[in-house]
Amino acid sequence: MSEKEARERRRWETETYKRACAQSQERKKRFMTTSSVDVGALYTPDEKFDYLSKLGFPGEFPYTRGVHPTMYRGRLWTMRQFSGFGTAEETNRRYKYLLEHGETGLSVAFDYPTLYGHDSDDPRAVGEFGKCGVAISSLRDMGILFGGISMKGVSTSMTINGPAAIVWGFYLAAAEKQGAKLSQLRGTIQNDILKEYIAQKSYIFPPHPSMRLIVDTFEFGSRSVPQWNTISISGYHIREAGSTAVQELAFTVGDGLAYVDAAMERGLRIDDFAPRLSFFFNAHNDLFEEIAKYRAARRIWAKEMKSRGAKSPRSLLLRFHTQTAGCSLTAQQPENNIVRTTIQALAAVLGGTQSLHTNSMDEALALPSEKAVKIALRTQQIIAHESGAANTIDPLGGSYYVEWMTDYMEEQAYKYFDRVAALGGVIPAIEKGFFQQEIANAAYQYQKEIESGERQVIGVNAHCEKDKPDIPLLKMDPRGEARQFARLKKIRRERDKAKWTKALADLEKAAEGEKNVMPLILDAVKADATLGEVCDVFRKVYGEYREPSLY
Repeated sequence: MSEKEARERRRWETETYKRACAQSQERKKRFMTTSSVDVGALYTPDEKFDYLSKLGFPGEFPYTRGVHPTMYRGRLWTMRQFSGFGTAEETNRRYKYLLEHGETGLSVAFDYPTLYGHDSDDPRAVGEFGKCGVAISSLRDMGILFGGISMKGVSTSMTINGPAAIVWGFYLAAAEKQGAKLSQLRGTIQNDILKEYIAQKSYIFPPHPSMRLIVDTFEFGSRSVPQWNTISISGYHIREAGSTAVQELAFTVGDGLAYVDAAMERGLRIDDFAPRLSFFFNAHNDLFEEIAKYRAARRIWAKEMKSRGAKSPRSLLLRFHTQTAGCSLTAQQPENNIVRTTIQALAAVLGGTQSLHTNSMDEALALPSEKAVKIALRTQQIIAHESGAANTIDPLGGSYYVEWMTDYMEEQAYKYFDRVAALGGVIPAIEKGFFQQEIANAAYQYQKEIESGERQVIGVNAHCEKDKPDIPLLKMDPRGEARQFARLKKIRRERDKAKWTKALADLEKAAEGEKNVMPLILDAVKADATLGEVCDVFRKVYGEYREPSLY
């Protein structure tokens, strides 16, 4: 901003703006983002702003404006609806329904027994079968899940962490049974255990052996499954736990750098594994805050990877999937969630996402019905083909407000990096409860603003209605659990006991040593070892993690 422009701004503030506020008060005392960041009345050029170092051009360092030179003018984002419930048969039918209606990638939601590495018929799984995702306990289940779907022809994402290597083993073995080569497979395993300790809590093993398993997947994937993203470093669940946008950004990128450092300590070359790292972010309600978060993430990642010695441009790219904010959905007036989801999805697109899931309007009440999930998919298609948002690259680049917010996000993220470093790194900070307390404080502040009325949520504390929602809800097959139990019983009865015993014994020996366990996991699942049985090998060797009390 020139001296003349700065002078004119001061004049506007003290004369025009001040006079207008005196004549008619602004409608709120405080304007703020979803993360409670104060928002000024007007943003103007920053005299210190350097276009080339802060923005550059799409597909070039520092990638603020996008990871690809053409972005959506070349190819639209992957429309990947997160889905799974009940049995593999039920979810398979939902996948085919979504693909028939224009979905371009699959995303698997697993139930809690699967997430915790237990078979469906384990006593600890009682009451949880198929409730929040599909139940997958065996290679046979995985084969049914993708029956009639070409696994080499579709990109598949799987949201699983503690037993990620085992479930990935099921997927790879099932694809080979279909006739696919591992080199042909495309997709992502979430595999992000650090955010489990921080936010979602579906961990199994202690942090250090869990990191060993993740680096094993990096090494195996780079050699044998070169098109597969071996981790999706997730801020989504951090945000769902109540974090601010800055905390989501800082904790997610910080976790990503911890994985990179762990792999390099193993002796892996950064350019061999870094191009297959991916990220997963939340899209919350504040359009501009979310856009700025994605832009800042790309810039920080590119700089940090460069500082670690990455030479390949592909190692510098922060590619990410986005899911709209489940925690923003309300059971009251659920149709309003369609509007919320549309704004959130638009933020993801304007922020340059590579793939996108749009939540369904009924998810505060139940898993999505067919009608609700089709509306959610159509939301993406309308944004892609009717809104104009995909016609030009980074359309909000150069917005004074967006650039200020992007810089603010980056600055605040580095402050968090310094605080984590002072605690000894990510794992010591987890063990000290740092991340957990920061998120709890942010969640408390957000709820306090709702309770006081300072923050309005339509249908909850503003414009409320007494009528109960009247929309169709999903009903699962009541006989599905019995079919799953029978299938597991049959697998255990019919498998080759000698082959099964040897495979698990070999896996235990590898887990006790330093050998990469992925080939041994593949041998075990091909011998019809179940999820719980393979996980129990690791439980025996590594033990189970218990979070220390923070109070």
